[in-house]
Amino acid sequence: MHIRDILAARRTTISFEFFPPKTAEGADRLFEQIAQLEPLQPNFVSVTYGAGGTTREMTHDLVVRLKRETKLDPIPHLTCVCHSESEIAEILGRYAAAGVSNILALGGDPPRDRAGCDRSADAFRFAAGLVGYINQFSRSVAHPDPRGFGIGVAGFPEGHPATPNRLTEMDHLKAKVDAGADYICTQLFFDNHHFYDFRERCELAGIRVPIIAGIMPITTTSGMNRMAELSGGTVFPAKLLKAIDRAGDIPDAVRRVGLHYATSQCADLLNNGVAGLHFYTLNQSSSTREIYANLGLRPD
Repeated sequence: MHIRDILAARRTTISFEFFPPKTAEGADRLFEQIAQLEPLQPNFVSVTYGAGGTTREMTHDLVVRLKRETKLDPIPHLTCVCHSESEIAEILGRYAAAGVSNILALGGDPPRDRAGCDRSADAFRFAAGLVGYINQFSRSVAHPDPRGFGIGVAGFPEGHPATPNRLTEMDHLKAKVDAGADYICTQLFFDNHHFYDFRERCELAGIRVPIIAGIMPITTTSGMNRMAELSGGTVFPAKLLKAIDRAGDIPDAVRRVGLHYATSQCADLLNNGVAGLHFYTLNQSSSTREIYANLGLRPD
């Protein structure tokens, strides 16, 4: 289903994110988790795309398998880094042929072993160019939906690490929306005030598309430390850190604290009219299912 129809039909969408496993055994384990999440009837699920397209085939295979074997509506990620226009056209053509309705268009990061890579051969330097190309491609290629692909883009409530100028950052986001993006899905955050401020700044900038909040519950202290390393600018509020500290080195206590915090965070977002909640599942189902139940959510 086109993302515009999904967003129009629901006051608040619920969605999940998966990453493509690297082995057949990993894929089987993932589908065991998906089987437990599917009864929740999420409005869509997204599938990540490795840095520089390193999981191109695995992402495609997972998306197609989700369409073929489940009732879930998959949205594949697609990035600019290390891709020529012909490569992007080939990827989009395969998704159109498979009946995929939507794409999440991202700038992307180079692979870690190619951090200083020459991007002069990339078709698009920034996500706004990719968004515009997807719209152009949709008009030139047969697609099951006459509107072509629905398009999502990323938003950063706490700021993008590559754009310290927050005014320029908002200009970049506006450019993505003006190029044809239908919705924004945010990076994870733990302080809702950052999200609400971001939403207001989008409104001031003339950005009128729905903004979906990215949620990742803390379940281990090591996982929290990895989030801090990978995200670069994520703020961990003092009240969250105090609660984690009270849990000490008891893993189950840390997990309960993290789920309680995420549940409260989501409840506050729902009470304040969030367009959607997007759960970064890390290919595990239990935490997402527990938060879903704690919130009193019901499948459509």
